[in-house]
Amino acid sequence: MSKMGKYCKAYYVKHFRQFDGWSEISANLRKEKKQEDGKEQETVRDLGDDDFLYLQDNFTVTDGVFLDENVIFDQVTPEWEEFCTKNLQFAPPADEPMAGAKAESAVVH
Repeated sequence: MSKMGKYCKAYYVKHFRQFDGWSEISANLRKEKKQEDGKEQETVRDLGDDDFLYLQDNFTVTDGVFLDENVIFDQVTPEWEEFCTKNLQFAPPADEPMAGAKAESAVVH
């Protein structure tokens, strides 16, 4: 079963490619289905600068919203995290208390 992270954000590939240590695991790109000679074929798609990839809350990059599928970049270093926060302005929202906890704290005893 696919796993969703708590937060991810889509960026153009050209933004990721600005990082000096960027490398792509192209074998993990989502497959495209195409019809050839009446048969459906799956091929690895070409990744262009204007395509989107997803930066996950654990700082990996995926070709889709799922945390554990189609991982394109997983070389998470302090330099990468700094690039993401400073250059890409990536900032997952802080965890908020559950709605029920807010309601309880608002009750006057």
